[in-house]
Amino acid sequence: PGTASLLDTRARALRRYLPSAVAGDHTGVHQARVASRRLREAVPVLATGLKGSKSKKASRKIRRLTRALGTVRELDVTLKLIDELSTSDDLSRPALQDVRLHVVAERDKLRELMLSDLAEIDTAKLDRRLLTVSTALAADTTGAWRKALASRLMSRSRHLTAAVQTAGQLYVPEHLHQVRIAAKKLRYGLELAADARIAGAAAHVRTVKRIQTILGRLHDLQILQSHVAAVQAAPQGRAGAHEALAAIAGRIEEQCRLLHGKYVAAVPALHAVTAGVRSDVAGRLTRASRPLKMALPRNRKRAGQAV
Repeated sequence: PGTASLLDTRARALRRYLPSAVAGDHTGVHQARVASRRLREAVPVLATGLKGSKSKKASRKIRRLTRALGTVRELDVTLKLIDELSTSDDLSRPALQDVRLHVVAERDKLRELMLSDLAEIDTAKLDRRLLTVSTALAADTTGAWRKALASRLMSRSRHLTAAVQTAGQLYVPEHLHQVRIAAKKLRYGLELAADARIAGAAAHVRTVKRIQTILGRLHDLQILQSHVAAVQAAPQGRAGAHEALAAIAGRIEEQCRLLHGKYVAAVPALHAVTAGVRSDVAGRLTRASRPLKMALPRNRKRAGQAV
C-alpha cells in the first residue's frame, strides 16, 4: 500500500461506524464523529496538487457529517457523568434525576435533528468522491501533500502556543476550550505524519492525546455544569431542590479545578510538542523522500478507538 492508504484507512473507519451512528448507538455516534474528523483532516492535505479529485466537495460533505454528529455525542457523555455522580452517597439522587430528565429531553430533540441531517447527506456520493481522491493520490508522484501537511502543522502548532499563552494559569473555561480545540486539530495532523512514518510524530501524538484527555474531561464537566444551572433556573417543585442542585454544582466545580491543576502541570509538555513540531517534524516532512510505502496495521486498531 502507498500514500492512498492514509486516506483509505480513514474512509473505511467512517463507513464502519456510520450505520450504528444512524441507528442511534451512542458508541457509534462517537466513533463516527472521530472518524469524520480524521477524514476531514486528511482530505484537503492529501489532495494538495491533485487535479480532478473533487476533494472540496468531499470535504464539505464530511464537515456536514461531523456537525450532525456533534451535539448528540456531548449529551451522551453528559448522561454518563450524571451516572458517575449518582454513585456519591452525599449527593441528592432526586436532584440528579431532575438533571438527567432535562438532558434526556434535550438529547432526544437533538437526535431527531441529527437523523434529519444525516438523511440529507448522500453517503454513496461521498464514497464516490473519496474514491476519486484516492485514485488520484495513488497515481501522484509529486508528494505535494507532505509540504502541505508540514505547513498545516506549523500553523497549528503556533495556534496552540498562542491559545496556551492566552489561557495562562487562570481557570477560565472559554480559554481552556480554545486550548482543547487547538490541541485536537494539531493532533489529527500529527496522526497523518505518524502514519507516514515521520520520526517523532507518534511520540507527540501520545503527549497531545494525554493532555487532550484532561481537557476533554474538563469540557464535559463544564457542559454538565451548564445543564445543572439550567435546572437550577427552572421553577422548583421539590423542597430542598435548590440546595441539592447547588451541592451538585459545587462537586462539579471541585472536579473542574482539580483537572485544571493537572492541565497547568502538563503545559510544559505541550510547549515541548509545539517546539518539536516546528523544529523537527515539519522539516522531516518537507525533505525529499521516496514514494510512501508502508503497512498500516495500527491504523485499523486505532480506527476503533475514541478521542
